[in-house]
Amino acid sequence: MGIREDVYYEGGPHIGDLILNVLLGFTVICLPLTVGAIVRAFWLRYRITNRRISVSGGWMGQTRSDIIYSEVAKVVTVPRGFGFWGDMVVTLKDGSRLELRAIPKFRDLSDYINDKISPKAQAASGAIGS
Repeated sequence: MGIREDVYYEGGPHIGDLILNVLLGFTVICLPLTVGAIVRAFWLRYRITNRRISVSGGWMGQTRSDIIYSEVAKVVTVPRGFGFWGDMVVTLKDGSRLELRAIPKFRDLSDYINDKISPKAQAASGAIGS
């Protein structure tokens, strides 16, 4: 019998990211951003549990990355869309990074992840004392 895994968040990018980028797509210059938002809306999925962060994406959602909290060295968030969604970069101890783009409730998710990582990673992320 394995350890139970409780899902805190499961879903795709914030719908506002798609709407904003489709509106920007009417200006020809922003078409690449619009295409990126459409691809994210169709195939990018996040799953954040008490044990790991999973990101499924790539062409038709065929790529999956799983990170366990003990491997996290730092978490940085950037608000987007007037603060309704945000981007998060999770840096691992080996220096590799995982980007989570257009995450809904990114502040709550960042707090949840920071509660799960080591005190050293919390300090690097700026979570201690904030």
